[in-house]
Amino acid sequence: MIQLAKDIDLETVLHITRDTISKIYPKYYAKGVVAFFLQHHKPENVLEDIENERVWLLEDDGCFVGTVTIKENAVNRLFVLPEFQSHGFGSKLMDFAEEKITESYSQIHIDSSLAAKEMYLKRGYKEKRTCKIVADNGDILVYDEMEKVTCENRSE
Repeated sequence: MIQLAKDIDLETVLHITRDTISKIYPKYYAKGVVAFFLQHHKPENVLEDIENERVWLLEDDGCFVGTVTIKENAVNRLFVLPEFQSHGFGSKLMDFAEEKITESYSQIHIDSSLAAKEMYLKRGYKEKRTCKIVADNGDILVYDEMEKVTCENRSE
């Protein structure tokens, strides 16, 4: 079940986000970039999104296993706890986010980490541009801005 996160869910969203970044991202990124991601998803940023009703939690068998943030036509902060990955939970969250976005928009935007890029390509997203940010220790974060057109006739 996917439900809107509330203020009391802040620690749950932070746990899912931090645990996933800490365990998965070091396989793809240097330490400075992992630190950048952890700082980017700091409590005040997550809380602001929760208060603006942008954050959703995926529950399975009484346990929260994933989260996604939807800001207008953008999918952000999509994370599934490492021990629950490869069970379709990321796809469930993406299906949900895409459905919500296509209610009002004809294009979906996502900034893709290296870890998730293949999933987005398989879902029909196209690379728009590659971006770089210099993080701690001079480590470089490389990510792709991606987009998927969902409906040519919808006005934005």
